[in-house]
Amino acid sequence: MNDLSLPASPAPAAPLRPTAKFMLAHPAHFMALGFGSGLSPVAPGTAGTLWAWLSFLVLQRWLSPADIGWLIAVSIPLGWWVCTVTARNMRVLDPGSIVWDEIVAFWAVLWLVMPTGLLGQAIAFGLFRYFDAAKPGPVRWADQLSHGVDPATDRHAWTWAGFGIMFDDLVAAGCTLLVIALWRFFA
Repeated sequence: MNDLSLPASPAPAAPLRPTAKFMLAHPAHFMALGFGSGLSPVAPGTAGTLWAWLSFLVLQRWLSPADIGWLIAVSIPLGWWVCTVTARNMRVLDPGSIVWDEIVAFWAVLWLVMPTGLLGQAIAFGLFRYFDAAKPGPVRWADQLSHGVDPATDRHAWTWAGFGIMFDDLVAAGCTLLVIALWRFFA
């Protein structure tokens, strides 16, 4: 190495695995990891969606539909922030353990399909999980918008990643609601 050459840049730090300690280290981590549901070793997105379902049923006992609508409206930009912070601290653009996106998106689905019985809620759950996991058409498009950003070269990469984490689940919720609306219209 001569005097004019620059030293090699350090290797990027290895991604962090989420643990209870990591989750409790920052309020954003706690929310993004779905209050622990994202720590599930199997299907954390499904665990987060189940948590959303249960918490929605509890919330509607104390909150009016308008209050729940406001909670969802506040939870979307807040979710962008918590997902950004947590993904950056985990050093992964779209970690599977971040489930706040599933929680807020499924709250929106339930908010718009209620009142409905257990079967209607289960159908909404199944449709949402399908769209979120399989990522057909518009959900795949929304998911890929934030992929390919490079935190080493783009100073906004983590913000864009946080947006992408939230956005594809909101599109999955929209697809779920569209299918339910069409089903109700033609039934």
